[in-house]
Amino acid sequence: MISPDHPLASWFLVIAGTLFLVVFAIPLLLMPLTWARWFGWRLPEGNNHLTVYFGRCLGAVALAIILTAARFVSRPGPAIFDLIGWVCAGMVVVHTWGALKKAQPVSETVEIGFYAVVGVLAMWIRFNALG
Repeated sequence: MISPDHPLASWFLVIAGTLFLVVFAIPLLLMPLTWARWFGWRLPEGNNHLTVYFGRCLGAVALAIILTAARFVSRPGPAIFDLIGWVCAGMVVVHTWGALKKAQPVSETVEIGFYAVVGVLAMWIRFNALG
């Protein structure tokens, strides 16, 4: 249920959570190599067990964050927006590093802007709308 006191914060959690669930968490958890192909990654030759393992681990962590954020939809609080802000800041650093080293496909470089916008929006909501 959307919070009557903080509808912007609630809708942000619903929309961002759904987007991340569909685009990142579920595909990484269930089919990490297929997800990697969708985003333009060249898969390593030979044994991919470690790649699949790390992909599924990241998918599980993303799913845990999304499920936690979903609990805050009806009563948004600053802590969940702090978490989203920190996750986005970390992802901007990781993706920028990959871009500088030319170690990732273009889709991952584009995500720098996406994570930056989501992180800034989360922090704006945290400090202004949740006041």
